[in-house]
Amino acid sequence: MLTKKDIRFTLDTLERMYPDADCELTHENELELLIAVVLSAQATDALVNKVTPGLFAKYKTPEDYVNVPLEELQNDIKRIGLYRNKAKNIRKLCADLNEKYDGKVPEDYDALINLAGVGRKTANVVISVAFGQPAIAVDTHVERVSKRLGICRWKDSVLEVEKTLMRKLPEEEWSATHHRMIFFGRYHCQAKTPNCPECPLLDICREGQKRMKKRG
Repeated sequence: MLTKKDIRFTLDTLERMYPDADCELTHENELELLIAVVLSAQATDALVNKVTPGLFAKYKTPEDYVNVPLEELQNDIKRIGLYRNKAKNIRKLCADLNEKYDGKVPEDYDALINLAGVGRKTANVVISVAFGQPAIAVDTHVERVSKRLGICRWKDSVLEVEKTLMRKLPEEEWSATHHRMIFFGRYHCQAKTPNCPECPLLDICREGQKRMKKRG
């Protein structure tokens, strides 16, 4: 497991690599962000960003999503995986936004987590990106990177990864580090082809060192 010194080195290195890392889901307001993150479950941001321009041009308010026939909404997001279930969840969460929150996306984590289709990752992304609250959203990239580096244990669940990162990382760096880990996992430490030979974290990365030995 990484020491405090190693973790500090990791955070500083990720900042140098991706100083401007931010949410790559296209959105202009809290509702669009919420819908985009729900759509991104088991789908790439790039694919979601191909679908949402037309979607957001058509649907401006929660009421718009509620009033459209389910089949029509499904068709509008059909290119995205699990589109049937996602369409149902979007309509239900938008109905809740209308009934409970005057059509606005709540800033409260507990309120968000109770919306249809909204898990811990989605709620954390929304409170972090839309409302500027410190949060760590654990997606596949964050989980993979934190385990490969040895910040977390291989056997840790997603929830355990989230709690470990919150415990080991400075709170004021949670949101920025979350985005930098995503960029690092998406563009450098990829699932199948991590760029270990050119990685500035190789000296402290247990997984990278194992891979390099196998290459040797």
